[in-house]
This record gives sequence, structure tokens and C-alpha cells, in this order.
Amino acid sequence: MLDKKMLEDMPPETIFATGVVLNLRLCSEPVRWVAVRGGIYDWAIYYHREEHSMGYIKDYGDKCFTKEVIKELVPCDDEAFALYRY
Repeated sequence: MLDKKMLEDMPPETIFATGVVLNLRLCSEPVRWVAVRGGIYDWAIYYHREEHSMGYIKDYGDKCFTKEVIKELVPCDDEAFALYRY
């Protein structure tokens, strides 16, 4: 489970979780997603078509804004969730 300490300990721009998921709240086809630590202990999840690389998705993917999906993809405590970059 992601917590604030884990975010503080990892370098900025680290991809710390990834996967492929079919979630109709994101898209009608499977997507690859990446969770990325930002520059100031914040973080976000980006997603795009499954065939794209993690680096491409990190740089050009769509950001996930749905609380339930965020917590499903990256289980986190409330303190870490409060650092999610909307």
C-alpha cells in the first residue's frame, strides 16, 4: 500500500507501478497505465493504448481523475491519496 513515506523516499519522475487493465471507467478497450511520482512528493496515474511504452504513457498519456479507479490501481492510504495530483 502506497504511503507518504514511500513517495518521499523515491526520486522524482519514478514510475512506481504499472499494469494493463480493462476498466470501462477509463476506456472501452484495455489500457496500459503508469503511476508516476511528481516533483514535490505528489503523484499521478496516466494511461493510454496498451501497445505504447511506459515512457510514452508517462509523457503523453491521459490522467486518471476518478477516485475509485485511482485507489483500485494503486492502493494507498488517505495521506498518500491526498498527494494525488489532479
